[in-house]
Amino acid sequence: MNRRNFLKTSTALITYAGTSSLYADGFKNDDKYIKDSIDIITTTQKEFLLDAHKLLRLSKINKKLINLRRVVGYGNFNLIGFDEALLYARRYPKIGKFSKDEIALFEEIFYHSASDYGFYGKKVLTELNDNINKKDTIKVPRTGHYLFKGKPVELYEQIRKDIGKENVVLTSGVRGIVKQTQLFLSKIVATKGNVSLASRSLAPPGHSYHGVSDFDIGKVGFGYRNFTEDFAKTDEFNKLMELGFITIRYPIENPYGVRFEPWHIKVV
Repeated sequence: MNRRNFLKTSTALITYAGTSSLYADGFKNDDKYIKDSIDIITTTQKEFLLDAHKLLRLSKINKKLINLRRVVGYGNFNLIGFDEALLYARRYPKIGKFSKDEIALFEEIFYHSASDYGFYGKKVLTELNDNINKKDTIKVPRTGHYLFKGKPVELYEQIRKDIGKENVVLTSGVRGIVKQTQLFLSKIVATKGNVSLASRSLAPPGHSYHGVSDFDIGKVGFGYRNFTEDFAKTDEFNKLMELGFITIRYPIENPYGVRFEPWHIKVV
């Protein structure tokens, strides 16, 4: 796999903005569960911005990935690998074959250093072709999500036992590189090309611990608010903390450049 430079520092591709208040008007994520709003954020760091042409290309890739999700099904989309995605795209006209330029841009998105746009978390999946082995996972009934076998499944089952099956639910489990890329592109489109703002709301592809162990938990009936700081105000969150289930991977004012995630269950 050739490593390309995503969002090169040429002014033809990006611009940098200084201190600003940024808001994604009317943001709506296409994912079934991850429908969190991108809040107003004031920052003193430079923002990594795409020009209109690059943003349009990313938007087209995102639409094809959404079409792919419709073809393979919501649950299967969590596990699908990059090469498998390309194969489906070639076979199904309703998805649309990825062009060479689109594949190159997909590679650039994955291999570019996330620290350039303000994300400093560890990259846990280092190759675009790193795949999720379905045999290593278990599908969780009535959620559309998978968990890795072993400690993640054991932890989730213990949480439901101790907090109450009627109170908590898995809101996001295993996510492969393709799924994480689609979510990340949706964020970039929603922020009108502000990659820095997108990365503060969601880990860039390869950096999400959903690809190796972690999962998200939510309050039954709480909807999209499970992906906001409102979850930290619930009785369910308080019980999770009291019982020692939550070790916040992304606490308030964390050094990784990502927002506070009280719903995120750290496994490794």
